[in-house]
Amino acid sequence: MYTLSSKLKLTAIIFMIVGAIGLIYGFIAAPETVEDVKEMMASEHHGEEHGEEINVEQLPGENVTVENIEGYESETSHGEGAHAEAGAEAGHGEEASHDNEHYEHILHQLQNKPWAALYVAAFFFFMISLGVLAFYAIQYAAQAGWSPVLFRVMEAITAYLVPGGIIVFVLLVLSGLHLNHLFVWMDPEVVAHDEIIQNKTAYLNVPFFLIRAAIYLGGWILFRQLLRKNSIKMDDATDNRIFKKNFKLAAGFLVFFIVTESMMSWDWIMSLDPHWFSTLFGWFVFASLFVSGITTIAIISIYLKSRGYLEFVNDSHIHDLAKFMFGISIFWTYLWFSQFMLIWYSNIPEEVVYFIQRIEDYQLPFFGMLITNFLFPVLLLMNSDYKRVNWFVIMTGIVILCGHYLNVYVMVMPATVGESWFIGIPEISAVLLFGGLFTFIVFNALTKAPLLVKGNPFIKESKHYHY
Repeated sequence: MYTLSSKLKLTAIIFMIVGAIGLIYGFIAAPETVEDVKEMMASEHHGEEHGEEINVEQLPGENVTVENIEGYESETSHGEGAHAEAGAEAGHGEEASHDNEHYEHILHQLQNKPWAALYVAAFFFFMISLGVLAFYAIQYAAQAGWSPVLFRVMEAITAYLVPGGIIVFVLLVLSGLHLNHLFVWMDPEVVAHDEIIQNKTAYLNVPFFLIRAAIYLGGWILFRQLLRKNSIKMDDATDNRIFKKNFKLAAGFLVFFIVTESMMSWDWIMSLDPHWFSTLFGWFVFASLFVSGITTIAIISIYLKSRGYLEFVNDSHIHDLAKFMFGISIFWTYLWFSQFMLIWYSNIPEEVVYFIQRIEDYQLPFFGMLITNFLFPVLLLMNSDYKRVNWFVIMTGIVILCGHYLNVYVMVMPATVGESWFIGIPEISAVLLFGGLFTFIVFNALTKAPLLVKGNPFIKESKHYHY
């Protein structure tokens, strides 16, 4: 049996506490009014440029045709003699109104920032657990002979599905209660002036959205609990009856999963940009969660083996996991390029705007994720021998996980905070919070059952898996 070390437990708890404190600070530090935004930006630019003219076009948000803040402030004052003429005052009033809308837009973006950071990290760790559940079900459905010695690691990672799913669902409910502006289509005022969203309200409405989320989460958690329960029972089984039951459950889950995973991707990620759509998006998100899950299995398995556990896991098992990491990384790149190339080539305004915003405003994370999700896995895992070197797999795995966090970040942030992005205290704190929670739950789950399954008809083949 695995014993959770006090050092690891303490580290996870410290991560959670530090992350929670940082997130609370992020929410407190967010501006509350338009005036706060103006003061914040004026202060930042005064600090940066020391009296030089401050161009409002440098501020996040839409471009504004005002030359400088001082000019802007003076123009908004109706007491200026230069604006005495009635026509000039009318024109100036429209401009001031436009600029106030601009600052209000930035206010919503900055208020969204801690919520978006929370949502990105919550979804990222949840999708790891969901990806592992899909991989685990595939092992049963395919009657794989190499992987049963890793089943308890997979089951432990999927234990995060319950708390992770509840947290994501709570965030969706809070969005539906208008405590944030993550999903713009949930705002009745926006919908009233947006014909495209109006035509989607039969699908994109809060009650139906939450019902669908409950169905996805309920189904995934139910299948996970049944598979785990049968796996524990199988330890004392004298025949293959329970294994056959899990085989059927896994096959049924995969049918349910492939439909609900795509719909989840549309609902939880793609609807953040309600004007945009891509028929590849479900597969694109699937590739990301699948490779993240497999990578996590490899990292935790290598860690446990380094601590003297998982005696039957050998370099051939790690080699196979690394091959999946390599292959699914290529698959992810194929899907990314297919989606990008078709949209870029067709150059349809309502489609191409999605990538224009990301390339212009998110250059570093956008191209950074391509390097970490494609170039690094290809260069580091191309050689077959490297896939058997544990520290090499760990290093590559960390790069891949960072890359797919960036992938989720680039999918969520442009639609929720626009140009007002930077990786600061809320983002780092959210990763610490959910990273600590994920570590605590997964390693605690490992203590609940022996690390080697029994009663599985393929366990002998898995123990002696060498090539």
